[in-house]
Amino acid sequence: MKMSIKSKKEYMETLRERYWRGNKREKGAILDEWLRNTGENRKYAIKKFRYKVKLKPQDHRKIRTRIYGKDVEETLIKVWEIFDRPCGQRLVSSLEQEFLRLMSFGEISCSDSVREKMLRISSASIDRHLRNKKKGCLSLRQAIERNPLLTHRIPVKVSAEFDREKIGYTQIDFVEHGGSSAAGTYINSLNVTDAASGWTELEAVMGKGQEAAFKGLLLIKDRLPFPLLGIHPDNQNSLLNYHMAEFCEEEKIEFTRSRPYRKNDNCFVEQKNYTHVRREVGYLRYESEDEQSLLNDLYRHELRLYKNYFEPVIKLKSKERVGGKIKKKYFKALTPYHYLLNDPGISAEIKAKMRLAYQSLNPAELKRAIDRKLDALYALYRKDHSEAPNFIKKHVPAVSTLKSRFGVIVK
Repeated sequence: MKMSIKSKKEYMETLRERYWRGNKREKGAILDEWLRNTGENRKYAIKKFRYKVKLKPQDHRKIRTRIYGKDVEETLIKVWEIFDRPCGQRLVSSLEQEFLRLMSFGEISCSDSVREKMLRISSASIDRHLRNKKKGCLSLRQAIERNPLLTHRIPVKVSAEFDREKIGYTQIDFVEHGGSSAAGTYINSLNVTDAASGWTELEAVMGKGQEAAFKGLLLIKDRLPFPLLGIHPDNQNSLLNYHMAEFCEEEKIEFTRSRPYRKNDNCFVEQKNYTHVRREVGYLRYESEDEQSLLNDLYRHELRLYKNYFEPVIKLKSKERVGGKIKKKYFKALTPYHYLLNDPGISAEIKAKMRLAYQSLNPAELKRAIDRKLDALYALYRKDHSEAPNFIKKHVPAVSTLKSRFGVIVK
């Protein structure tokens, strides 16, 4: 009996999936069966069977269950906010060191199962669960002029020549708070960053004069928990001058400089210019003594403790070129505090003082104190700039609405 076209089509659909799943011998048996029942040419039948179909999943395949549910994600977001929204690699390190302490402080409340999952979650899982939360963050930076000075006395040093194991060799830079205009006198943040540990100290000075910069450096030197072995500015004359050169000669401090127009020679401090200054106080113009006093109160207390004790740093381990790509490997993320504890050059007395200070610190409380002072700074800015554009009046009321850290530039 001859099969109709409709019957052949239905029969083909029943055999085609078996054909695609089978090996060579099974496929041959299916073709023989088809030819016996339909009488078609073998080559023509092979072409019809090779028409691809969407295979149904096998019974033995299991759908992977979700390990980290909504309860874990909510706790993760809360911890992420406490530690100032770091990447997954940094947050893993913070969870290992600080999660149980946050629970003891009463900042985090969760079940035992959520606690266990939070302690074993990977950096990739963290980034995946926080992907939507990270959208919308801008990363704007502001260029800084550089003017060469003392080139006959100060040797050039590039980033590759820095000793990344010896603590005490620092890079220094100014972060301008002039808003959209460089006219007049305004506040600048002096940033001193240790290349080996990432330890950062800040000081707000009025203007960019050589004397103000020198006094700011002396204040920072007294706060450093390690001896200052070297300073490395760029080529701006507020930091590269005879005051600095003579001071370094007297104190036996190594004094080097960057190459002109090579920002990467000062890469360690340039990173902190954004993460420690721009993300916190933004791009607004600060020019009053009250604003300077409030900035120094923030820099000298809560911000330095929060950034140095609780914000991990990722150090480059190695990099190699593979074809057209550069493959990089990194060490485990550690805070500057832990780098100092692991360094044999730091005295036991200093380490004991740092451990004692660490035990008394609550990162969540520090974060709230930072936000309160930033709210006060923005309120002071609004008061001093009553003629500011409507955009600024509307969007600088509080940390929760703008916080200026996401790159709002005053036009």
